[in-house]
Amino acid sequence: MAWYAYCLTEQQSLNGTRARRPFLLEGIQGVNSAPVLSYPSGEFAVVVSEFDRASERLEDKAVLEHARVVSVCFRTGTVLPFRFGTIFDSDDALRQAVRANRRAFGLSVARLRGKAEMHLKLIVRDGSLRDALADVVLPDTVGGEYLIKLREKASKDRERQTKARALSVQVHKMFNPLEEEISCKRVNTDGMLIDIAHLIDSKAVEKYQNRYSSAAKQLKNCELAISGPWPPYHFLPGKLRTVAGNS
Repeated sequence: MAWYAYCLTEQQSLNGTRARRPFLLEGIQGVNSAPVLSYPSGEFAVVVSEFDRASERLEDKAVLEHARVVSVCFRTGTVLPFRFGTIFDSDDALRQAVRANRRAFGLSVARLRGKAEMHLKLIVRDGSLRDALADVVLPDTVGGEYLIKLREKASKDRERQTKARALSVQVHKMFNPLEEEISCKRVNTDGMLIDIAHLIDSKAVEKYQNRYSSAAKQLKNCELAISGPWPPYHFLPGKLRTVAGNS
């Protein structure tokens, strides 16, 4: 039997005891409405559901079903989310993945225990950015014209990055997270989206949320949206992000 994997967590966070065999997690439905089980492996448990590769497919809605299971498990303990579409083709494949990553799993669980992820989205609409946000089309030919346009494109990229860094530093001072992950992209001809993930102490969620109003007033020419708490998707070590069974 193949197993679709949602996340790894500590055994005792699911039922308060150390189990020897997989057991049903009541009240949770997984991808394709499948029952969800806890598959024990030492001090850890992998949250899974049975999956038949021959007859089942992962439709678009499965992304939300996957995230919902991870979120439910996150309510009771530390979780290390698996990448969407992670499938182990056998019990041995699942157990081997846990064995091979046991030390990394243990270190990550210890580091993320009692932590949560918050998201901030800043849409910057600043008249001074309009020129920097304009597209630079590189010509098809090589030579002097191409090099001039290439330098112009690089200059605009640096200007956007400088603005994004300045805003992210300002946001960091306001919210004071433990860790952060930042991405930036152009959303239209006069706007820039800065997507920020903050790792915080779970006990500080309310305090973090209360800073939203103050931040919204201080960040001029910005639209600010906040969401969370979420499982720590952005704060897993790279090697854990690649644990994907035979997906």
